[in-house]
Amino acid sequence: MIIILKETATPEQISELREAMTLRGLIVQDIVGEEKHMMGLAGDTSELSQEGLERYGFVDRVMKVSEPYKLSGRHFHPEDTAVSIAGGSKVGAGSFAVVAGPCSIESEEQILSIARDVKRSGASMLRGGAFKPRSSPYSFQGLGLDGLELLKIAREKTGLPIVTELMSSEYLSEFERDVDVIQIGARNMQNFSLLRDVGRLGKPVLLKRGPSSTIEELLMAADYILHGGKSSVILCERGIRTFETATRNTLDLSAVPVLKKKSHLPVLVDPSHGTGYWDLVFPMALASVAAGADGLIIEVHDRPEFALCDGQQSITPVLFDKLMRNISAVRDAVKN
Repeated sequence: MIIILKETATPEQISELREAMTLRGLIVQDIVGEEKHMMGLAGDTSELSQEGLERYGFVDRVMKVSEPYKLSGRHFHPEDTAVSIAGGSKVGAGSFAVVAGPCSIESEEQILSIARDVKRSGASMLRGGAFKPRSSPYSFQGLGLDGLELLKIAREKTGLPIVTELMSSEYLSEFERDVDVIQIGARNMQNFSLLRDVGRLGKPVLLKRGPSSTIEELLMAADYILHGGKSSVILCERGIRTFETATRNTLDLSAVPVLKKKSHLPVLVDPSHGTGYWDLVFPMALASVAAGADGLIIEVHDRPEFALCDGQQSITPVLFDKLMRNISAVRDAVKN
């Protein structure tokens, strides 16, 4: 619901209305336009009377918003959001970011070597899995908290903010203390209790689209996080499950402009998981940039043939360096 206020509304009147709506358990967002001051209401507005609100003398009119996602949508937040990352970098609203690193952390030597390589090529953040959600219980599950410690060492040595996946509320305190960007993986996109918990931490959250989820479901999942009132969200398209078997997933690049139209949140693309093959990462990464993505998340491994996880979709540091140089050219071409 959006309340459009009259130009004559005083700060005292606006404050009175905001307090009244907050007491009803609603989230109130100010929307300041060029000519109108508006107030967005998120939450259960079913008991609110449109006519009753319009009886406030300083209320011009009330509009109902049909989309079920209120906080991630553009109705309440028409301007693009730039998410701030530890270290001073940003994602969104014109700021482009590349997250790069191995699927899983295997050793201190491995993560340090890759971290230095991707930073040298211009990566904004370092990714690495400490806890790995694997389809098979017999596959490598990650190093757990030991892996997180190795990520912290890599951050200390390179200065790159770290991105890693949280799979359970069991480790909320460790992630709140040690991780710069918390990743919620595709399998947990609709783990609503986990989303609520993460939303209260005040950390940037990288939210990956589920393999069978619609764009609307992705945005509603983002609202679960934003409802906590403290955390910011970066959306990630990483491929969806279709009838096609030529690739691991079907990378839905049309989701990028659709999400940019519907939401103010930054949108990243993961061509590594989206295709499942290293030789497809390069062209699909460039296509993602051309489609308007705010950034990329790329799996990079120094010896992908020996990787303990997803080596077939990981590119080498040499190819990553070439990709970064081509990304700059595509971004310049899109701007022109």
